[in-house]
Amino acid sequence: MGRQFPFSSSILLQALIVVTISCCSFNIVVEGVIGVNWGRQTSHRLIPSTVVDLLLQNGIHHLKVFSVSDNVLEAFGGGDIAITVTLPNESLKNIMSSEAAERWLQHRIRRHRFNNINISSVYVGNQPFSTFYHTDTYNNAVDTLKYIQEAIYTNGFENIVATTAHFTDVLKPGIMKPSEADFRPDLKKRMVDFVSILNTSNAPFVMDIFPIHFVAQHKWDMEFCFLDNKSNFSIEDNGHVYTNVFEFVYDSFVVALTKAGAPNVRVMVGQIGWPTDGYPGANVSNAERFFREFIPFVKSTKGTPLRPGISIDAYIHSLVDENRGRINLGAFQRHWGVYLPNGKPKYKIDFSGGHRDMYPTTAKGVVFMPNRWCVFKGDKTNLTKVENQVRRACAEADCTSLLPGGSCSQLTFDQNVSYAFNRYFQMNSQYITNGAVVILRTWRPW
Repeated sequence: MGRQFPFSSSILLQALIVVTISCCSFNIVVEGVIGVNWGRQTSHRLIPSTVVDLLLQNGIHHLKVFSVSDNVLEAFGGGDIAITVTLPNESLKNIMSSEAAERWLQHRIRRHRFNNINISSVYVGNQPFSTFYHTDTYNNAVDTLKYIQEAIYTNGFENIVATTAHFTDVLKPGIMKPSEADFRPDLKKRMVDFVSILNTSNAPFVMDIFPIHFVAQHKWDMEFCFLDNKSNFSIEDNGHVYTNVFEFVYDSFVVALTKAGAPNVRVMVGQIGWPTDGYPGANVSNAERFFREFIPFVKSTKGTPLRPGISIDAYIHSLVDENRGRINLGAFQRHWGVYLPNGKPKYKIDFSGGHRDMYPTTAKGVVFMPNRWCVFKGDKTNLTKVENQVRRACAEADCTSLLPGGSCSQLTFDQNVSYAFNRYFQMNSQYITNGAVVILRTWRPW
């Protein structure tokens, strides 16, 4: 006698249909998300409500901020923009217990969510293990992430995703093929612990990449930066051909994660951008070209050679230039913005990925003072004093364009002096805040 099953044939058929539908649903791939980072280290800040309008006008519904600022977050209440907030590296040491993590989430996250602010993600530190951007590394980042994750589970924050962004220098140096990739030997144990937390929480691994830097560091053809690479430069690796640096780096992280015991962790991009001044190849035409191909690539769900047919979420760095940003690596760090600080776009970019030849929306409601300039009157009887005053001006204001290779690097001596003095004057006297014109002070260096 044949074996008897406890289900009728019709019930079994229904179950098989449900299983089939469920399995198929895992194969549905949605297009990648395009978000932006908003840094506020600038003398002329766009007010938060203006930024909300700017994002919505451009169809951007994902934003990352680098701190939890009350007046910034309040502007996003009641909207559908998903916010990622950052726990700064310097604050990691303050959260070394589950209780401390719970207090931070209650104070910094829950009260904002009660006000209908859509905080969806928390970055625990920002590139804490990078030796490229920092003189110190923040080795407690893994422990802090663990405490934050525990507090999320035990305190009703299940809709919050916690992870950490990492720069490309967490990979071992000198990688010439993705298959060679691994995390730096001094980081390997910590990264294994880190990705185990991601495995448990189903959070993504976040990589930050600046193509122009990575390619220059490897002394590769600059065309390798662009997805529409017009050179013959490519890299072959176990049957896969890489024609651009993004796919190369993405798959390098996939290999490193696999070697760390996390082959299935999702990889997303926390920062990717192109500077427009102060670095070889840093200009608006190259920035426009890069994003003209990159955004449609993200939206296409093409994936990479090691992960074909997947969606990739990516955050563009950044929304605006920051003339008070750090320049320990070079003045180009102040020129990542798609926009000038006054809310005017620097180049064409279609955030929808539709290949439209268009400038993004200009910020509305920005109030300008009358046009005024500070010009050197030409008195060079004491050149030492003039040169010292120029150094003083450029120590505070942004003189990136005067540097070798910069957009104003061919000016005469008098023009250089005028440029430096005027940059200082504009930063300190032509100031706009909260939609109102505020005159701080004027400076006459001669």
